[in-house]
Amino acid sequence: MTTPFAPRRWSSRFAFLMAAIGSAVGLGNIWRFPYIAGENGGGAFIAIYGLTMLAIALPILVAEIMLGRMGRLSPINTMRKLVAENRAARIWMIIGWGGTIGAFVVLSYYAVIGGWALKYVELALTGAFAGDDHAATLAHFESFIADPYALSFWQTLFLLLVVGIVAVGVTSGIERAVVSLMPALFFLVAAMAIYATTTQGFGAAMDFMFAFKFEDVKPDTVLAAIGQGFFSVSVALGAMMTYGAYLDKDVSIGRSAVIIAVADTGIAIMAGIAIFPLVFTYGLEPTAGPGLTFITLPIAFGTIGGGVLIGSVFFLLLSIAAVTSAISLLEPVVAWAEEVVDMSRRKLAVITGILVWLLGIGTVLSFNLWADYRPLAPLGILADKTFFDTLDYVALNILMPTVGAMVSLFAGWVLTRESVEEALGVHGRRWLPLWRFSLRYVAPLGVVSIFVANVLM
Repeated sequence: MTTPFAPRRWSSRFAFLMAAIGSAVGLGNIWRFPYIAGENGGGAFIAIYGLTMLAIALPILVAEIMLGRMGRLSPINTMRKLVAENRAARIWMIIGWGGTIGAFVVLSYYAVIGGWALKYVELALTGAFAGDDHAATLAHFESFIADPYALSFWQTLFLLLVVGIVAVGVTSGIERAVVSLMPALFFLVAAMAIYATTTQGFGAAMDFMFAFKFEDVKPDTVLAAIGQGFFSVSVALGAMMTYGAYLDKDVSIGRSAVIIAVADTGIAIMAGIAIFPLVFTYGLEPTAGPGLTFITLPIAFGTIGGGVLIGSVFFLLLSIAAVTSAISLLEPVVAWAEEVVDMSRRKLAVITGILVWLLGIGTVLSFNLWADYRPLAPLGILADKTFFDTLDYVALNILMPTVGAMVSLFAGWVLTRESVEEALGVHGRRWLPLWRFSLRYVAPLGVVSIFVANVLM
């Protein structure tokens, strides 16, 4: 391993927080959290989500940032260093390799969806939704994804933005971007939420999201809460480990992780407050899932007064959330390449971006020319899944739970209490035994439950 690069560091704790929150806040926060909450008991789900966040997602988040700061390298080389220092089995290298490969795979299709958000900014600005009903917005969406050239164009534009930011460097590129973009995202989602309080459907929307409907709470509700918490805070894809590697020694990891988790959840809730009053005001379907964003909401934007502005703001904040998350997925791969290849960061970012783009073409084609192609059907597995579905399934249901559980077990069992206290800069804190207990027992069981529910059931 060669290290021809200057040490990478955040210039401030604020910069780290903006980058980490930007990594955590993505497309799923804007649409998935609110409708999952509404479908699974409203306020009761949010309460369960909060508990599972404290017991499972937050401990793993602290552990991943801590491992990154201990190693000061990319996830792959951080784990190589920590495995050697602790004389641990090489199987723990799965954490570094699995997280980095997972980030690469997820980014390949995330860039395609991010391109959709950019396209819809254009559609909203030009008033394309004016007077549209469900059939018209569905036609807009279906004609768009049926065109591989259009999908590829917007995928390419999205990746150019992300690669351009990462190529410049940590402080000049990533930090400068997130310090500008994240406050803008907070402002936009807050402005939309304030506007939503003036709509007719505000009361019904708040009941949908927050009423304690205990009759809707089932075992699946707990699993949904665990899964939402785990996937929401951006662990197990190398991003938080990479960002932790750039964090100064005197910054509190525990306090920072709490801020990240609270901000991530807060933005998701504000997004629901912004979105669902429009849905209920115009009699739309609140449980439309991904279709809520690109098919259902445009109906409201095409009907409401000021819909051009409101729709443009919505898809702009969706695009910002996608870009900041994508930056954190590209950085672990580029950081590793920078450590092992004697080449400038700019060239490595471009090469990595091209490879991501090439894999992403499979996702582009999954919505049109390859719509009937099932890549693993000859092997008798995942026979109902397209190329895109296969990537998404493997990344979210196999790679991420495996890496998340191993991060928890490595930090809980392999690292000594003394080394953990030194790494976190805490000694004798009351929360430390609870955190280690969660890492050793609660968090791994929670993550395994995601695997069992999504793969084996």
